[in-house]
Amino acid sequence: MGLSVRSGWKQTPAELSLEFLSNLLAHYPRRDFQVRLWQGGIWGADRQPRFTLILKHPGALRQMFQSPSELTLGESYIFDDFDIEGDIEAVFDLADYLATQGNDRVLQSLQLAGILRKLPAGRQMHTGRQPAVMRGSVHSNERDRQAISYHYDLPPEFFAVWLDQRMLYSCAYFASGKEDDLDTAQQRKLDYICRKLHLRRGDHLLDIGCGWGGLLIHAAAHYGARVLGITLSVPQAEVARRRIRDAGLSDRCRVEVCDYRDLEIDQQFDKIVSVGMFEHVGEEHLAEYFGRACQLLRPGGTFLNSGIAAVAADHRPGPSFIDRYVFPDGELVPLHISLGEAEKSGFEVRDVESLREHYALTLDHWVRRLEAHAAEVRRITDETTYRIWRLYMAASARRFRANRLNLYQMLLAKSVPGESGTPITRAEWYRD
Repeated sequence: MGLSVRSGWKQTPAELSLEFLSNLLAHYPRRDFQVRLWQGGIWGADRQPRFTLILKHPGALRQMFQSPSELTLGESYIFDDFDIEGDIEAVFDLADYLATQGNDRVLQSLQLAGILRKLPAGRQMHTGRQPAVMRGSVHSNERDRQAISYHYDLPPEFFAVWLDQRMLYSCAYFASGKEDDLDTAQQRKLDYICRKLHLRRGDHLLDIGCGWGGLLIHAAAHYGARVLGITLSVPQAEVARRRIRDAGLSDRCRVEVCDYRDLEIDQQFDKIVSVGMFEHVGEEHLAEYFGRACQLLRPGGTFLNSGIAAVAADHRPGPSFIDRYVFPDGELVPLHISLGEAEKSGFEVRDVESLREHYALTLDHWVRRLEAHAAEVRRITDETTYRIWRLYMAASARRFRANRLNLYQMLLAKSVPGESGTPITRAEWYRD
């Protein structure tokens, strides 16, 4: 199981670290991982660990646990106090333990606190991506632009390395489960959305949060729709416009850098779609969001809204790693609240579908592709950015599998008396 531990005031940092781990994890039931110290010492499983935590310097454990939280443990990983080899999703069994019983033991145990104080203080210098600093009122137009810029304005090549060929940064649709490759599953998602919308040639479609243009290009090329895509990210819009030109679809597609709140309501659309943007709206702005969509939609039109929803039991107080380093000001709202606001705004709820398992599979593909191209990702961005995305996507996959996050497609109709504008069965959605 590793090195022996001496007691006494002359213990080395390595011996103190081993003593700390032995006490902290004395009651942890799983022994399927290792901890490897900076000088080569091993604590934990002797053979075939699912993952290995690598402590990078003598003060690593002090940095990780002097004020333990989801945020501080995440920062310790991205700032290289420790690294993770092997199956990163498997780490979250241990992370969940440390976020509950483990953290309580550190905060309450004088013995553990005493060991930490004997370890060196401070972490190694680091460079690269910094935490988000937002200015202005939360979910104001300008602050939302800052938040979107923080996440999406990285070089497009960074996302292209690990996304599918269409650069779709949202949940795919796996009709054959794990057997589907990512490109197939993402194309199937696009068709699935267009069928749910009952999209027809000549329909005027609005894509709110169009990203790099994958959905709007598909809707124009395969369904004959006329599409306006909007995004707050200038680099996304530039890529989308180039891809539209390359596809020869400039007569049917256009992309604007625009907030949905700034669209003139005299523009009327037959169908509206929003995929992966909903998480940026904020609970206090749901009425405005659904209300504006309803104003922009012609009577008899449909609105497909796809977004991640919170599970109330998974709420944890305190600062969030994802809010600080991934999606600043993002809000995951429980489904019943979103549906209620949609109905108040004038929509009829025609269908709600959970794609929770599909998002876990999508994230699996993204993590594997990111890891497989780690050197290229580091070259395009930096080590810290690579670690942020690896951690957040693996953690998200775990939370979807554990039913601590969900992904819902809501199909909403702006009905006219007696007519919903949608088919009365789902059969059309499932055709090959």
